[in-house]
Amino acid sequence: MLKLQRSAPQPAIVIVGGDLNGLGLVRALARRGLAITVVDATLGKAAMWSRHVQRCVIRKFTGREFIEDMVALGRRFATPPVLMLTDEDAVHAVSENRAELSKWYRFLLPSDDNVKLLSNKAVFHRFAEAHDFPVPRTAILATAADLPLLEGLEYPCVIKPDDKRQALSGQKERAVRADTLEEAQRHAGEMLRTPGGIVAQEWIEGPESNIYFTLFYRNANGNMSAMFTGRKILCSPPDVGSTAVCIAAPEAREALEPLTAAIAECAGFDGMGSMEYKWDDRRGRFMIIEPTVGRSDWQEEIAALCGVNIPLAAYRTEAGLPTAISLTPSVAPAIAWRATLADRPPEHLLPGPVRVVDGYFRWSDPLPAIQHYCLRRALDRRLLRQWKVLRKSPIGA
Repeated sequence: MLKLQRSAPQPAIVIVGGDLNGLGLVRALARRGLAITVVDATLGKAAMWSRHVQRCVIRKFTGREFIEDMVALGRRFATPPVLMLTDEDAVHAVSENRAELSKWYRFLLPSDDNVKLLSNKAVFHRFAEAHDFPVPRTAILATAADLPLLEGLEYPCVIKPDDKRQALSGQKERAVRADTLEEAQRHAGEMLRTPGGIVAQEWIEGPESNIYFTLFYRNANGNMSAMFTGRKILCSPPDVGSTAVCIAAPEAREALEPLTAAIAECAGFDGMGSMEYKWDDRRGRFMIIEPTVGRSDWQEEIAALCGVNIPLAAYRTEAGLPTAISLTPSVAPAIAWRATLADRPPEHLLPGPVRVVDGYFRWSDPLPAIQHYCLRRALDRRLLRQWKVLRKSPIGA
């Protein structure tokens, strides 16, 4: 049971989502002595095991159940806490119900129209083209009748759902590379069998280590309270997956941070967000891959490790406290962030000797790693064994 915080000197924090993304927020904020509650639909997420948090289990991140559970949680605080989101479904639920939730929480999002613009790849592509922002040539497919549009692309290409929630729910694959028109037609046809559209983008030439990101928090006055540019040096799965290992990239700040600020200004992109880019070896320029709106990013913790605490800047702004602009150090710290122990940093891409920080493990807060590496993996192996047994058993046996 969450205790009513009647005498808290500063507003508490409620983080929605307890996976690695949420754990990164916890660790960026925990040293500040702030009261943190992590909300998830299960106790099995790593951030729910951190010694720095109180836990709250809700029914789901979508629909009326989410709103009811969040209002019930909000009622337990003497003063509205700062709300931080890590989940795509929760962003849309909060955005669509902001009038009701703003009575109980402090948060900043773009307008709901702009949340939808920035979170839909097809709509964002049209926006970027209209404002002359650099994006790869893209075919937008709503139904199988649009498959001929693939003939206008050069190959290889990458095919994605136009709404990331379709991938997170398992309805569509997250991203598929197609090296030929025939492969693209096959993959696109399969993905269009489930509701929702897709986009097919021409492949941006270069290795996965050409992928960069700019994380930021933009306040309601349109000013960047914090900004950090980093580089992925390993993805999982390769080329099209999530960040496995990343480092600071001060060499790309001059190109990417003004571009990010311009996109944010044009799109009314307030609050927490990020832009992902890839250096195109063929064209010799950065191209936009996609934005993340209304929530922290998977690799958000690398910024805090390098001295740019974006969650803290967001907290202080939304709590009405003085906030100094947090900028990327001029010299890249000798730090690399990795998602898991299984992710090995490519040594030839590291800027000399570095300290590699694991996403889950900390000596000062070991339970999230124990839960993830020991308990959760053991449960996954047990379920896999049971599934294999069931596959071999006759139906009805």
